[in-house]
Amino acid sequence: MSKAPAIVEALLKPETYAHHPQKVELVQTQMSFLFLTGDYAYKVKKPVDLGYLDYTTLEKRRFFCRQEIELNRRLCPEAYLEVMPIVNRRGQIHLGGEGEIVEYAVKMKQLPADRMMDKLLPQNLVTVDMVAGVAEKLAAFHSKAKTSPEISSYGRLETIKINTDENFAQTEKYIAISIPSNKYNKIKAYTDNFLESNKSLFDKRVKDGKIKDCHGDLHAAHVCLANGICIYDCIEFNDRFRYGDVASEVAFLAMDLDRFRHAELSQAFVNAYVHFSRDKELPQLLNFYKCYRAYVRGKVSSFMLDDPYIVAEEKTGILAAARRYFELAESYI
Repeated sequence: MSKAPAIVEALLKPETYAHHPQKVELVQTQMSFLFLTGDYAYKVKKPVDLGYLDYTTLEKRRFFCRQEIELNRRLCPEAYLEVMPIVNRRGQIHLGGEGEIVEYAVKMKQLPADRMMDKLLPQNLVTVDMVAGVAEKLAAFHSKAKTSPEISSYGRLETIKINTDENFAQTEKYIAISIPSNKYNKIKAYTDNFLESNKSLFDKRVKDGKIKDCHGDLHAAHVCLANGICIYDCIEFNDRFRYGDVASEVAFLAMDLDRFRHAELSQAFVNAYVHFSRDKELPQLLNFYKCYRAYVRGKVSSFMLDDPYIVAEEKTGILAAARRYFELAESYI
């Protein structure tokens, strides 16, 4: 990690960039530093091992930078430009050019923040036509997305049951904190019953090739409605998080539209997807996967309650969000 602060410091200076931006803004996540320069954004992966992702070596970070470009070009080709080396040249950090490579950055066209779907929804600026456009783009993507016996195995009942069982095991400690016990029991019973009584449906989805290499993280914050539709920031760090039933991917965004209290857009999105994909069975799985996706978001929010780096005031909002997700999960039963 010792090199990261020097790199971060250098990338905060406009003179490090060939296009000399007026200012540079830093946004951090658990896994990366994002430098916003106005025209372009540069993402540098942190040298961390979070269990489900491992960026601990320079070689691994280069590999996942390349993966990020390749996978995101499937749904947002115009924004993902190249992987750039960050070099040390005579003791100075430079972006690109000759020198000892000390890090890599993903270079992207900076997308307009005010055109993200999660920013437009609260202002009632998302229309039925817009979500239909997203559905059409997604259906075309899914029709061409990769599948294989390995990918298909992620749609099998046993695998889905492993995932749902893990969810309930990992949220037990939050009973009476972010999820009341009656809600927990109700969602668990519904999930187990649905899996038990729909084995033939899950088998058919696998047989029909509906388990694909998807986007994996399709919520409103990852849809940009500017010039055309850009669906970005897919999961590049762990293949199995992208593999799943296309119905689960559709349910993720539909659930998020419900969370923003836009049930009419959620329904319009699903209807348009079914129309373009001719996936007539998808509605039978929709509530199951919406419930699953909302529960996962509730679980992830609950995990943040244990993060020592998050201040108490922030945790109040996080707790409210977790409770809302669990309420949403219950509403699909």
